Amino acid sequence: MSKIDKLIEVKDLRVSVEDTEILKGINLNIGEGEVHAIMGPNGSGKSTLANVIAGRPGYTVTGGDIVYKGESLLEVDPEIRARAGIFLAFQYPVELPGVRTWQFLKSAIDAVRKENGKDELSVREFDQLLEEKRKLVEMDPDLVKRSVNEGFSGGEKKRNEILQLALLDPSLALLDETDSGLDIDALRIVSHGVNIFKGPEKSVLIVTHYQRILDYITPDYVHVLVDGRIVRSGDSKLALELEEKGYEWVRGSIGEEVNS
Repeated sequence: MSKIDKLIEVKDLRVSVEDTEILKGINLNIGEGEVHAIMGPNGSGKSTLANVIAGRPGYTVTGGDIVYKGESLLEVDPEIRARAGIFLAFQYPVELPGVRTWQFLKSAIDAVRKENGKDELSVREFDQLLEEKRKLVEMDPDLVKRSVNEGFSGGEKKRNEILQLALLDPSLALLDETDSGLDIDALRIVSHGVNIFKGPEKSVLIVTHYQRILDYITPDYVHVLVDGRIVRSGDSKLALELEEKGYEWVRGSIGEEVNS
């Protein structure tokens, strides 16, 4: 299978929330097998970008396009995007009282398999796969028996997100500040799960404030988002410069489109 040069193309994307423009013309291309990091100060639009790609409600696209595997996503429902291989790890994972984690994960995997013309996994097959992936993220086995994220610590919720990533095996992983609130051990485990996931046919977009997760997951490209625009792009060294100098030194720079 040939490599897809542009797995996803964000073209002059403009997005508003309640008549306030958040994204002001974003251009970003992510190729198959690439790891991109979006960095920027609070309120710059980083999480908005990830959420809009995933199709999360509450945002209005006022211009531009998002093209995934050659097709526009703008009219595609979030669940269809998910089945097509787009995964979003939330900054603040939600609790789903009454929905057992085991059942939630089984249903999600079966929906993806059905979308790809495959049979549902048997309970035994799923349990074997779940156990393999659970050990990968060092998640307490009792947690999969409980309701989704109910009573989980912050770190446990993030591990549960990476467990979902490992099980669903999407084409594009959007990690919205997955490092937020994690201690060093949890950060190491979460990063390990992402590193095992990524590969020649898997792409990752990491949204983060800080360099620290990029010490564990090395990006191919780093983009700096300020006031709804990409103002600087570069390789992993750019993240180190940001850590040293802060965001003020990039304000006012002209945005660049990488891999155009």
